[in-house]
Amino acid sequence: MSKPTAQEALIYLMVITSASDRDMTDLELARIGDVVRGWPVFADFDENRLISTAQDCQKLLQQPDGLEGVLALAAKAIPPRLHDTAYAAALEVATVDLEMRLEEVRVLQLLRRHLAIDTPTVTAVERAAKARHRMLT
Repeated sequence: MSKPTAQEALIYLMVITSASDRDMTDLELARIGDVVRGWPVFADFDENRLISTAQDCQKLLQQPDGLEGVLALAAKAIPPRLHDTAYAAALEVATVDLEMRLEEVRVLQLLRRHLAIDTPTVTAVERAAKARHRMLT
C-alpha cells in the first residue's frame, strides 16, 4: 500500500477514532461523511473514495504495528500546518455522540503526541467542538 495523501491520512485518523471502542456507530460514520463533504481541506477529494480509504485504514490496523503505524503514517502524510485540523477532525468524530469513551480519549492522546499539538491548541480545538455540540435543552 502506498503512502496516503494528506486527505486520506485525515480520514484514517477519523476512522481510528471511531473504531477505537470497536463500535463504529452510524452517527460517527455519518459525521466522517459530513466532514469529508463539508470541510475545505477535502474540497478536491472524491467522496466516492471514502469507503475504500476507510477500508485501507482498517487493513493497516491489521498490520503488526497497527495503531501506532497508522498514527506515524498519518503524521508523515499530513503537513504540520494541518495538524490542528487533523486533531479537530478526529475530535469531531469522538464528540458526535456527546459521550467520550476512554478508548477515544486514549486515541486522541496518542494523536496529540504524534502530531506534536501543543496544549493551547488542544484546549482551543476542544472548546470549539464543545461549543458546536451544545444544545438548548
